[in-house]
Amino acid sequence: MEHDHVREVDPDVADALEGEIDRQRETLSMIASENHVSRAVLDAQGSALTNKYAEGYPGKRYYGGCRYADEVEQLAIDRAKELFGAEHVNVQPHSGTQANQAVYFAVLEPGDRILSLDLTHGGHLSHGHPANFTGQLYEVEQYEVDTETGYIDYEGLADLAAEFDPDVIVSGYSAYPREVEWERIQEVAESVDAYHLADIAHITGLVAADVHASPVGVADFVTGSTHKTIRAGRGGIVMTSDEHADDVDSAVFPGGQGGPLMHNVAGKAVGFKEALEPEFEAYAERTVANARALGERLSEHGFSLVSGGTDNHLVLVDLRESHPETSGGDAEEALEEAGIVCNANTVPGETRSAFDPSGIRAGTPALTTRGFDEDDLRTVADLIARVIDAPDDEGVKSEVREEVADLCAANPLYE
Repeated sequence: MEHDHVREVDPDVADALEGEIDRQRETLSMIASENHVSRAVLDAQGSALTNKYAEGYPGKRYYGGCRYADEVEQLAIDRAKELFGAEHVNVQPHSGTQANQAVYFAVLEPGDRILSLDLTHGGHLSHGHPANFTGQLYEVEQYEVDTETGYIDYEGLADLAAEFDPDVIVSGYSAYPREVEWERIQEVAESVDAYHLADIAHITGLVAADVHASPVGVADFVTGSTHKTIRAGRGGIVMTSDEHADDVDSAVFPGGQGGPLMHNVAGKAVGFKEALEPEFEAYAERTVANARALGERLSEHGFSLVSGGTDNHLVLVDLRESHPETSGGDAEEALEEAGIVCNANTVPGETRSAFDPSGIRAGTPALTTRGFDEDDLRTVADLIARVIDAPDDEGVKSEVREEVADLCAANPLYE
């Protein structure tokens, strides 16, 4: 990819941009929250809309000159409504976290109560971690997965909700490999008169393609990221009923942020259009099939998978039984040296530090975008096993790096 204009002005940044393209082309991106957007989305995100302030909403802006900004944002809204069947959509949040923030600001007061999944069990910082604004503004209690099965402990959730009496219950997770039973959590929320926020950041694309059950129309609020499994412009989204539309819109602007990033909104609009095409459903199905193939082969190599497998786009590997001397950080570092990029991750019942946990999380969205199939993912699982079995063996890592290069060449990116 060319960055001629950048190179004329700033060769250092141009070198970094070209280095990043090469890194993506030459390595296997298996971070579950990453993907490769199309050239069309890249073009939209690099467009002249980056120059435009458009505080407010289509038809109700605080600045002039918003004709085309209005057109683009309305396209993004209408396409999201069609994709998800939502009554009301706000496409302005800069991230999934800010989408969650908007819901909290819409319905909570400081000191109100949030019930969410513990971070070490697969939750997210923006669901109530003490280092995040949620943990500082609200009283937070957290439910867990069953450490024996790896599945959400719905009965424990219900018992804790009855005891804690939350104002919001958060579902949707960042490291949970199974399908979420939205209706069960909605029943719990109704039983304690709480709102239900379903955060589908990781599975937005799977929900859009009907590969994962949708919480839209079940939960009171649905938030998500728009750059993970759905491959649209980087940012967030909030979906809700008409009843809560004004509160959500006011919480996004002016409550939580100023002018929207209109070039990102354009990227969302283009990505949503792509997700409405029949090919996207096939992509989402392949993403899940590839994750299952990856998990099954890792299990054959003796790795322990949290919950025993996956229903979605990721697998969560617990190294404590198969490789007790190897931390998730050790595995992440060794794999990256071999050209396989994933991330260390906490696992249920974590016994190590969160900064160097016992697991690794690996996802298939980006590899599936490149054209990898189930056989390829089985090969990738073989390579992962070879590296983790000998994380300090430079010869093994060098050999795997060569095989990674062959896989990348067979599935080129941004030719």
